[in-house]
Amino acid sequence: MMLFLRLFQESILMALHAMKTNKLRTFLSLLGISIGIFAIISVFTVSDGLERSIRKDVESLGSNVIYIQKWPWSFGDGGEYPWWKYWQRPLPGYNEMTELQKRTQTVEALAYVAFGNKPTKAGSTVIENTVIGAVSHDYYRITPVELINGRYFSQQESESGKNVAIIGYDVAINLFGDVDCVGEQIQTLGRKFNVIGIYKKEGNNIFGDSNDNQVTIPVNYARNLLNLRSDRINPFIQAKAKPGITNKQMEEDLRANMRAIRKLRPSEADNFALNESSMLTGQIESLFQAIGVAGWVIGGFSILVGGFGIANIMFVSVKERTGIIGIQKSLGAKNYFILLQFLIESVVLCITGGLLGLLIVFILSFIATGMMDFDVNLTLFNILYGLFISTIIGVLSGFMPAYSASRLDPVEAIRSNQ
Repeated sequence: MMLFLRLFQESILMALHAMKTNKLRTFLSLLGISIGIFAIISVFTVSDGLERSIRKDVESLGSNVIYIQKWPWSFGDGGEYPWWKYWQRPLPGYNEMTELQKRTQTVEALAYVAFGNKPTKAGSTVIENTVIGAVSHDYYRITPVELINGRYFSQQESESGKNVAIIGYDVAINLFGDVDCVGEQIQTLGRKFNVIGIYKKEGNNIFGDSNDNQVTIPVNYARNLLNLRSDRINPFIQAKAKPGITNKQMEEDLRANMRAIRKLRPSEADNFALNESSMLTGQIESLFQAIGVAGWVIGGFSILVGGFGIANIMFVSVKERTGIIGIQKSLGAKNYFILLQFLIESVVLCITGGLLGLLIVFILSFIATGMMDFDVNLTLFNILYGLFISTIIGVLSGFMPAYSASRLDPVEAIRSNQ
């Protein structure tokens, strides 16, 4: 063990001496490894951050929530159901939601939701394309509603359709200059609304349904102003399962009741879609698997070139130290001692190149986080993964030069410098 530690220390010192003595040669050889590790780990780091952000957005849909909609989120194998049949489907109606409330046995809460874009104004200030969200009362029981000021609709306000509104953070800032605007009035859909609540700042997500630019009003008020069953609004029904009820059980319950409400014959196909967040999970995994492959392809060529560069350095190092190898072997050094000496040196060179690549990723991750809508963090796993790749490349690149050095004849090796 002590012998191995001394060998390891000596090999590291030799590697560092070779790097210091031949700076340009070392730099050019390590460049390929550094670029390769940078390319692979940077792709993994960005994709990990993006994946975390997307999964967070998908989780916000609710793992125990099913969305009754006109269009499915996934078309499965496709081809069996032409798109025009989906187009002919009716949109979910508010009365269907109320009928489901009477019939379903597995649902804890149901909400009718419709979104449209309309201008919103306060005084002389106008915001174009504000998202108007018309929701039924139980919306807050299914979708988290985080307010920094004010309150949610009361049961009476929702059922009677009062002209009250909860506005997004950006809407409050743009219209009133701050978020202390509960009690103020806004105008949209040609009507005035009293502001009773302000959403907490949320930021953008992949679905484009951030509350920041949204005005939420009771659906029973919006029904008098909008055609809710319009493709431009694209309404849907949210259903949240009771505790202990699986999504599969709730799906079967909703399907049976929706078919009954729409009076579909047994031979007829569903004319509605039951969507849930798990349908997006497989698509996300496939996407990021493809991104991972792209990272390997991009970085693989650089690592390959870098590996050849390290191998070249090691062959040159063996050539330069042939006489020393001969003396070591004449003094009793075993073949494995010479092999490990050069193999460790190769690994040290590759790890140095890998650390340089990781350092670049670490620096750029801070810059990327400030420029993107999600955090880009170099994780411990990716650091260890980069070092593992560097070690493997070091072993593969250094084995042949190390093996050739270990097989040298000591007499011929000593004579080579005479």
